[in-house]
Amino acid sequence: MNPDSLLATLSEDRLTPAARIALAAAPRDAMGHAVFRTMCGTDAKLERFAWFGDGLAAAVWERHTDEQLTVYSEPGHHTLSCYLGGGYRVERNGAPGRFGAPHRLCSLPDWHESRWMVRDELRLMHIYFMPEHFTRRAVVELDREPRELMLQDRTYFDNPQLAALCESLLDAPWLGSDQLLRANEITHDALSLLLHDQAAVRPHLRLKGGLAPYLRRRLAEWIDAHLHENITLGRLAELACLSEFHLARMFRVSFGLPPAGWVALRRIDRAKTLLKTGTLPLQQVADACGYADLSHFSHRFRAAMGVPPGRYRQIVNG
Repeated sequence: MNPDSLLATLSEDRLTPAARIALAAAPRDAMGHAVFRTMCGTDAKLERFAWFGDGLAAAVWERHTDEQLTVYSEPGHHTLSCYLGGGYRVERNGAPGRFGAPHRLCSLPDWHESRWMVRDELRLMHIYFMPEHFTRRAVVELDREPRELMLQDRTYFDNPQLAALCESLLDAPWLGSDQLLRANEITHDALSLLLHDQAAVRPHLRLKGGLAPYLRRRLAEWIDAHLHENITLGRLAELACLSEFHLARMFRVSFGLPPAGWVALRRIDRAKTLLKTGTLPLQQVADACGYADLSHFSHRFRAAMGVPPGRYRQIVNG
């Protein structure tokens, strides 16, 4: 469903002017979140909306209803829900007697199905993100293969640190590239915390193919130590004692990305860290991350983050 179609489903009294402007300006792929589309089909009012890039979007919803059923069915994306106000009589089917409240959280994975009876007043924030957001974090932060882990389906759990990040996101402006970048950073921090708190090993898991854990770890560490160099598939295959064909196939299984895609992500991660924590000239940052020249670095960084590296440094360092 494209932005125009969604706007047509939301009457003037169900959409603030700021949300209407943000929704109209969003790219078409920002409308691919099924939970967002479901909410548009209810009596909910869209107070705020923003597309943060990286497949991330957020919305603040208000509901005032005597009683209405809302159903989500295998949305194909993850949703983090944080109650901001009310919700004291909102109940999920299968969890009778458990109700929402401010700062309570729900994690709704891409595969889940749920039915919610909404009563009285409710104000909440949704963060919509794709399963691929766990790919890099599973390897880098938890030393696990992405296919090993899943986001748990949890209703009304408490995590004060995660709720505080949601409040920080709520307090942040969602207008303009600079402010959207700040919101993007807060959202990524929240997703990392969510991964550590609510990731679980898939039940009845039987891994086939892929790299042995020690080899995956060795390749990941070697790549991080050699980002300043020209990293080739042949060199990685040599380290793994595999043919280039088999390494490429098994790498994708274990890392969730092909080697070139993984190296590109880690170079951006390294550049972000250097820009946040140091004062190296941009040319030295480009060299440390393995970019051919400053122009190439600026082009790649802007494509990934929405702003050039110099402006990113100014924004994140205040």
